[in-house]
Amino acid sequence: MTKPADVSTKKLISLAPDNWVKWVTQIPDVTATEILNSEFQWISRESDVLIRVTSPQAGEFLVLNELQLRYQPQMPRRMRAYAGLAEEKYNLPIYPVLINILKVSNAEIPSTYTSNVAGLQARQDYRVINLWEVDVNIAFQQPLPSLLPFVPILKGGENESTIREALQVLRADEQLNQLETVLAFFATFVLDSALVQEIMRWDMAVLHESPWYQEILREGEKRGEKRGEERGEERGLRTGIELALEIKFGTSGLELMPIISQIHDLQQLKAVQQAIKTSNTVEELSQVLS
Repeated sequence: MTKPADVSTKKLISLAPDNWVKWVTQIPDVTATEILNSEFQWISRESDVLIRVTSPQAGEFLVLNELQLRYQPQMPRRMRAYAGLAEEKYNLPIYPVLINILKVSNAEIPSTYTSNVAGLQARQDYRVINLWEVDVNIAFQQPLPSLLPFVPILKGGENESTIREALQVLRADEQLNQLETVLAFFATFVLDSALVQEIMRWDMAVLHESPWYQEILREGEKRGEKRGEERGEERGLRTGIELALEIKFGTSGLELMPIISQIHDLQQLKAVQQAIKTSNTVEELSQVLS
């Protein structure tokens, strides 16, 4: 069975920091000199990764990397705050980058924060990279090992053969082989869970320990709870269940909703929500519901 892995953003970027900063900034002669502490005492959240870099033309500056599982509307304001705090702390210019991992339907993703109060203006530009728009070949050719776990959601990376190729690259390198948990997680968005299990050749229970997996399930639960406050607890639970089914099993999971819609007992609905977390397949979950 695969061992637990350090799949933090800092771990991913530190695999090849020079190639990473060249890619996110599109400055060919930039080099990474240090990955800095990105925790700010005035704010309760860490910016993902802050890298000190240097370039013959641009000089010394910081690349602020903010990775989001899904884009959130408050990100322009956050990017302004993170850039300002980093500049104040290290007294260096900032190149902020927002990297969105999973596609958000019909979402307009701005690359600028602006405000105007009584004629006083504030503006913060930042680069936006949407991984679903990034050509999968970049991960293999540059090379960018930090992108290999994201291959299934990159442009052109959703097919089985490409995912198998990424897995082979990860397993061939001792520094990379623990990242297959992340690859497996994102593979479940484009392939059936049973096929992912066959490709990876390990118990899918390992996947359930992934912080990415836990984060997205929590997201579904929070969205369900929020809607529950608006629509009533029962309807909110059912909405959360529907989101979790789609996230974990795709359209095949949603086929169970007609059965779940007949359940009105709150405790039973909560049991179903818990069963989704522990079930590896739609068939296994169906047995719980029968």
